[in-house]
Amino acid sequence: MTKPRTLGELRESGYQVLSVREEMRKNLIQKLRTGEPIFPGVIGYDHTVIPQVENAILSGQDIIFLGERGQAKTRMARSLVNLLDEEVPAVAGSEIHDNPFAPISRYARDLIAEKGDYTPIVWIRREERYAEKLATPDTTIADLIGEVDPIKVAEGRYLSDELTIHYGLIPRTNRGIFAINELPDLAERIQVGLLNILEERDVQIRGYRIRLPLDVYIVASANPEDYTNRGRIITPLKDRYGSQIRTHYPETIDLEIEIMEQERRQFDTDGIEVMVPDFMREVVAEITHLARRSHDVSQRSGVSVRMSISNYENVISNAIKRAIRLGEKQAVPRISDLHAAVASTTGKIELEALGEVQEDRIVDKLMQGAVLTTFNRYFSVRDFDDLVLAFENGLTVETSDMMPAMNYVHQVSHIDGFREAAGRLGAAGNPSAIASAVEFVLEGLHLNRRLNKDTGGRTGVRYRG
Repeated sequence: MTKPRTLGELRESGYQVLSVREEMRKNLIQKLRTGEPIFPGVIGYDHTVIPQVENAILSGQDIIFLGERGQAKTRMARSLVNLLDEEVPAVAGSEIHDNPFAPISRYARDLIAEKGDYTPIVWIRREERYAEKLATPDTTIADLIGEVDPIKVAEGRYLSDELTIHYGLIPRTNRGIFAINELPDLAERIQVGLLNILEERDVQIRGYRIRLPLDVYIVASANPEDYTNRGRIITPLKDRYGSQIRTHYPETIDLEIEIMEQERRQFDTDGIEVMVPDFMREVVAEITHLARRSHDVSQRSGVSVRMSISNYENVISNAIKRAIRLGEKQAVPRISDLHAAVASTTGKIELEALGEVQEDRIVDKLMQGAVLTTFNRYFSVRDFDDLVLAFENGLTVETSDMMPAMNYVHQVSHIDGFREAAGRLGAAGNPSAIASAVEFVLEGLHLNRRLNKDTGGRTGVRYRG
């Protein structure tokens, strides 16, 4: 069916223009009825954050997402576009997507007065109805709301002419969604300029008596005020947002792993199959969870889930590098690959006591704690009494992040304790997986103080009784 291209055709079609809030509310109700996800790809908020967002949209309220870094605040703001109609009509040539039935700009009013039912109509896609601005101290009112355009004045228009105005981001997002990231970083005098937009829904530019009753849904993100010293949200502005919704980090290891798997970058490596044992996923996720509880790590700005994703990527990359160099067909991460995650961890945590404790030591402590916690989730040290006795009787096992998988098999194939443990970890019959399981068991026993460990180089070690 051909879409209307003029105002007259639009009237004849019976099309009804809804406000942004009505439009979002209508589409949310439809998604609720069909069970379609509102925030595809956002994990762990089904029973906490998302119900609050649904309530705010059903109530027609603007939203502040309040939370630490890496909690999907921006992703959720961008996903709200899915609650807009696929296309809506607007007056052709309008900078602010004027509603053909209720134009608010001088340009659109004059055009309709001149052409009437022959006024041309364009259809605006939902992606074009979203705008986003990172709040910075140098952001100006002109950026957000607008300014007099000297070029238009030079063309012969009077300063009092509304057509001399160059609209800012918010008016240009009329009939759409506008998101401000890190709102506290916006200078307080600029925040004052947003008050009318949030309450009266109009803008004032350079003292002109111009009223633009904008139809904009405003979303903001911010770190908790008491967690940041970079700025604050002024009370009158905060009061004008309908709902303040607190986000959070994944509450369980399983949710953290699900996000890691979903978000990690994946590349094809010819001839090499990547297989990650469950216990290695858990170790990587546990590092982040321990960092979020550590007294050595500053909790004011949070420990982002991006740390888990980056660590996971680096550990897998180190395993792929080993497989390439050794000519192996399968890349399976091991405990000795965790050193590859140091670079991606140190850049994502802030220490409480700068200069007093070495950052590498804290990261090493987190990694050891993650291995120990995960090992004790799978095994009891009493499960390995016979194996420990064998080490006390002179058994030694060497490991390295560059040791071929078959070397591990040859070292432990005759030892019953390793065969049983590998079976429980799902590694039986697979040399690369066996190598990973052996390192996990050895390191777990060492951290439980049942084995000694000698470091023979950067990553090569020897376990003994």
